[in-house]
Amino acid sequence: MKAFVVEKYGKDGVRAADVPEPTIGDHDVLVRVSAASINPLDKMVRNGEFKQLLKYKRPFALGHDVAGVVSRVGSAVRGFEVGDEVYARPRDLRIGTFAEFIAIDADDVAPKPASLTLQEAAAVPLVALAAWQVLVERAHVKPGQKVLVHAGAGGLGSTVIQLTKHLGATVATTANTRSEELVKSLGADLVIDYTQEDFSTVLSGYDLVLDAVGGANLEKSLTVLKPGGLAVSVVGPPDAAFAKQLGAPSVLGLVMSALSRKIRKRAKALGVRYEFFFMQANGSQLRKLGALYDSGKLRPVIDSTFPFDQTLEAMAYVEQGRTKAGKVVVSMAPDNG
Repeated sequence: MKAFVVEKYGKDGVRAADVPEPTIGDHDVLVRVSAASINPLDKMVRNGEFKQLLKYKRPFALGHDVAGVVSRVGSAVRGFEVGDEVYARPRDLRIGTFAEFIAIDADDVAPKPASLTLQEAAAVPLVALAAWQVLVERAHVKPGQKVLVHAGAGGLGSTVIQLTKHLGATVATTANTRSEELVKSLGADLVIDYTQEDFSTVLSGYDLVLDAVGGANLEKSLTVLKPGGLAVSVVGPPDAAFAKQLGAPSVLGLVMSALSRKIRKRAKALGVRYEFFFMQANGSQLRKLGALYDSGKLRPVIDSTFPFDQTLEAMAYVEQGRTKAGKVVVSMAPDNG
């Protein structure tokens, strides 16, 4: 089968290749890929940013989001049958959705939301799981609280805005002028045009900030939190809890702790908290999220769709910052639902 594999770490390390079709274990489903989508995590893994923690054996297929059709099921799998339309974010060390087929642990898979096409569903798993795990599991967002999400027009931001509103909280976001109407339509109560205004001079008293920008933006985000508030970053710096989550040796936990010492110290001085976030695969959460898509509480935002053989061009499009809003999808076929 054809796949896009990481042959070496670095910007030019991905190539199209013919690789064997995956074999499946007793608890796996084999999915014929209909569509996948591009995430910043693809670039990070390609560049080897987590190679000390996620020890992939090269060459390995890249890609973290998938929607497709079950073509085979393992002997111990219950609840899925050949022909089922599904979506998933495969667990770490078992990624590889930029391929014609992928074997996925059945626990990571969920039925595709009925209201979404396969191409739309492919844009959902990673960002929806990340939004759920930050807002519901990590921050326990409640009605009446205040949440700031940066880059609200992005794949993650656009999902976080919608889920925050569903949870009953007030949501502010940063976006550029051209994205203001979109983020308002998704439910943003307050939009800060970052090309015109510094969010840290106009916002205060927030319970949670979700940062996907990093650097100075993350440091400024600490200042808009109320005492005890939480800043979560998906771009780092990583902390010791991340190493523990991935089951890394304790020495790597010390390294991660050192990398985030400055921002954690700054947070402590302000009476707030900082945590790094790295989402986890979870099929049961995807089922809950699927119900929210089918009820209209959530909707995917898609920037553009590329054919499968242009996967490298799709990645470059995202890397070059050409995405206007939402996700970039890679499709095996024209969108026929």
